[in-house]
Amino acid sequence: MSPPDTIRVINGLQKDAYTYYPILIVGAGESAIALAARLKQEGFDQFRLFERQSGVGGTWWINRYPGVACDVPAAFYSFSFSLNYQWTSLYPEGAEIYKYLCDITEKYQFVDKIQLNTDVSELRWLEDEQLWEATLTHMVSGTGDLSRKVLNQRIAEHGRESVYLKQETVRARIVCSCAGGLVEPNAWPSSIPGRDSFEGPVFHSARWDHSVDLNDKNVVVIGTGCSAAQFVPRLTKEPHNAKSVTQIMRSPPWVVPKAEPPGGKEKYEKYSPTLFTMVPGMAKLFRFMCFATGEIHWFTIFDDNSWNHKTRKKIELEMLEHMKRSVPEKYHEILTPDYAIGCKRRIFDNDWFLSLNDPKIELTTKPITKVSPTSITIGPGRIYPDQNNTNSKAPTDEQTIPADVIILGNGFELTTWLHPLKIRGKGGKYMQDVWDERGGPQAYLGLAMDGFPNLFIIFGPNTATGHSSVILASENMVEYNLKLIKKILRGDITTAEVKKESEMAWTKIVQERNKRSVFNGGCQNWYQRDGWNATSYPYSQIDFTFRCMFPKWSDWDLQYTRKGLLKKRARQTLGLLLLLIIIVGGYALRQKGSGIFSGLYSLNHLLRRSVKQALFSASGLVNRAISRLPD
Repeated sequence: MSPPDTIRVINGLQKDAYTYYPILIVGAGESAIALAARLKQEGFDQFRLFERQSGVGGTWWINRYPGVACDVPAAFYSFSFSLNYQWTSLYPEGAEIYKYLCDITEKYQFVDKIQLNTDVSELRWLEDEQLWEATLTHMVSGTGDLSRKVLNQRIAEHGRESVYLKQETVRARIVCSCAGGLVEPNAWPSSIPGRDSFEGPVFHSARWDHSVDLNDKNVVVIGTGCSAAQFVPRLTKEPHNAKSVTQIMRSPPWVVPKAEPPGGKEKYEKYSPTLFTMVPGMAKLFRFMCFATGEIHWFTIFDDNSWNHKTRKKIELEMLEHMKRSVPEKYHEILTPDYAIGCKRRIFDNDWFLSLNDPKIELTTKPITKVSPTSITIGPGRIYPDQNNTNSKAPTDEQTIPADVIILGNGFELTTWLHPLKIRGKGGKYMQDVWDERGGPQAYLGLAMDGFPNLFIIFGPNTATGHSSVILASENMVEYNLKLIKKILRGDITTAEVKKESEMAWTKIVQERNKRSVFNGGCQNWYQRDGWNATSYPYSQIDFTFRCMFPKWSDWDLQYTRKGLLKKRARQTLGLLLLLIIIVGGYALRQKGSGIFSGLYSLNHLLRRSVKQALFSASGLVNRAISRLPD
């Protein structure tokens, strides 16, 4: 990338002075780290990452509950451009993944480009300047790690200065939003009364309070999602040693046993680092095998056709058999889902089912009907199976349970995309208002919205999958966005904006396809709200990869500079010349008439002597001339 577009202060000592950034990146999670690393690989380092939290890594920084780990093979949860050959296990714990992400920031030397404890609170498009104006809020160190609800409580009790230090306005040519999804935790369920009367600690697993001693405590866990499946088995063991754990379940998840590593756990952990390091291509081959396995899951579970219905039923029977072999008989009924596998996010786990054999752990679907200072009341009634199911033997009686600590494992706010970042585009219109007008959160391929030029989203609406690695999806979006970013940085175009008709057509396809997919398979999930699915990508990752590799440029409104337009026309001319060569060569083959080898010789002779040399010489002259033109 050529132009000397650098970070600099504009207007110096004047009142309207501001810092200008060629690229401003919102967030410092895995998507932002991937983008920054790729920018460095492309030879451009004039960017800045602004992160609200007090550390890099996004979800792997903020989620530190006991047992937090990757639930897909780590070989597939690492960047293709920087594979890690030294994973200590197939499913490493969060601390190891966090270290890997930190290592990437050091390897590609952009640690100094990351500004922590800084919240990008608002973006506003300046039409005359063709720039984004960003409002940065500098925060008291560590307060960015708190949930929004706790932040607001702190402000109400101690004043705004207890959270926010100052505001700053900067400008940027390009903004990339890498705000993650699994960061803002869900609040206390509104259906459960009496929260304020409880005297013990209450915290969410995504904001684990390590100062709370669980030793000999009665713990209540609300939720049975992926996080709860990882930390519940740890609570009754060292070093936590809880006296009892009561887990409240709204509906049962489909639990899939984790795949065993090749050669078994012990041999894999002992030999894989050496083999991946010493045998060329082995790590990439294993990563591809993980990818292929995930894609097979897509075509057997997530797609919508008669064959899928049959394969899903077969897999569901296998999973139910696994469940019945693993848990006490009293849980068989309440752990039998009444929806298609894949409708909710599957839990890949080998520990949670087995932990239900621990007499200290109790699973129930009876609702919390009352919260007292040192106890909770569950029942009468039940959440699952349906209370009107007269054939069910699941208990419904009222029961009072001692409670010293309540832990929320009830997921994250995933239907409020980019919230609370306010983005104001062309005509002063906020992105959230555009989404409300059109039915819900959306974006072209999950990465761009019309009316918001030079704003690129990574891991936006409808990019999550239930079968593959988020790293792969993020990389695909990074590569797509880089194709546009490089055009802007090279001075070929001033702005890139997806066309309105293209964005709306894509959203229509996505919503219609999701309604016919397993994500609409009879369950209540976090993928959708009020019939609008803003989370799931309704096709395979093979499909998404090809869409990102080969952009449909007719879907974009690209404002070319004089230099860029000349380069575009030069490429078109070269393309026509190449077509002419093929036509003339074909004609020569036909006219020669003395066999294929003679015809090929004729074509080669023509290319070498009459056109080829002149063509490439002209191409070099055109490119050199264009590079000297002003923008």
